[in-house]
Amino acid sequence: MLILATILVIWLAIRLWMVVLILVIALIIAGTFNPVIASMEKRGIKRHFALTMVFGGVVLVAAALIFFTLPPLIDQVTQMVQSAPAAQTRLIGLLNERAATVPLAHAVQSVDLERTFATAERSLVGSAKQALLVFGSGVTALVLSIYLLADGKRAQGVLYAIVPRDYHMRLARILQNLETIVGGYMRGQIVTSAAFGLFTFALLVACGVPNALPLAIFAAVADVIPFIGGFLIIPAAVLSALPRGLAVAIIVLVALTLYIEFESRVLVPRIYGHVLRLSSSVVILALVAGGTLMGVMGAMLALPIAAGLQMILLELRVDMPGDDHVDRQELARHAKTEATYEQMSAGATAPDAGEIARNLAHDLRDADLVTAAKASNGGSV
Repeated sequence: MLILATILVIWLAIRLWMVVLILVIALIIAGTFNPVIASMEKRGIKRHFALTMVFGGVVLVAAALIFFTLPPLIDQVTQMVQSAPAAQTRLIGLLNERAATVPLAHAVQSVDLERTFATAERSLVGSAKQALLVFGSGVTALVLSIYLLADGKRAQGVLYAIVPRDYHMRLARILQNLETIVGGYMRGQIVTSAAFGLFTFALLVACGVPNALPLAIFAAVADVIPFIGGFLIIPAAVLSALPRGLAVAIIVLVALTLYIEFESRVLVPRIYGHVLRLSSSVVILALVAGGTLMGVMGAMLALPIAAGLQMILLELRVDMPGDDHVDRQELARHAKTEATYEQMSAGATAPDAGEIARNLAHDLRDADLVTAAKASNGGSV
């Protein structure tokens, strides 16, 4: 029976993968903003008003990014297309000045710009349908996350009504840890994107490249996409640097490529490995697996999903192969907390029982934080 149920779940996940993907994205968005909204509620702001303020701020920030990034980039692309023939001629002349680069000059001369631009235009038109699908899925996930945040207690109540009472405390810890994982993932993404944006801005300003700010903002936003995101800025940055000379364009190309390699091989595994409690090898393997299975979106969601699965297996006390470590003290503490929950939630409705479980899970986490602080300070806070 269990095998049949597992096969059914896998089949449904394959058939309804878009629905599952939208739900995962909505949960990530909700988990990102729920701590902010909860903090505003503690300060006396009503939840619906706090929700409006948070998402209103998100919309304003997104509009500002589009306003400061998109028009300058469109103007720059238009100028590049118009000046492409002259730039090609100038580049051929520069390459012909040295014997070592003459083969490159012949390669550049053989490029048919009109055909290249026509191919790029057809590719953009062909991708419009997919872009609309991605945009529609994103809007759906955003609306779903707003509904989840607007009435989070009722949504959690449904979960606690479905899950047996013996697992309520584990469910509370899982939901709490998922918020921590999502928050850590978003903080890591902000750090890596900001670092890449600042590096790009400093590099372009130092090289005297025009439109350094919109290019840097575009680099920071594109860096959200693992593996390929950083490379999206290279053509625009190099073409923008080309009027400053071939040497400057080569410097921009090499510097951005080296930073992207440094970020993907050193920065990302260290930052995400620390905040998500994943080893560097697991971070890289999760990104590769997510990208292979579901493309760009899979790579973007691979790390929080991997960290969430690892945490859920730990909370459900699933024995992993090769791991025979058992923390008896922690198991005893969890058993005591579950016994306390059973007493406090006797006769309570599912939403109220979920609130009790959540409060106990928060108390348990606060106690862990105090213990960790004492240990780090040599036994005194």
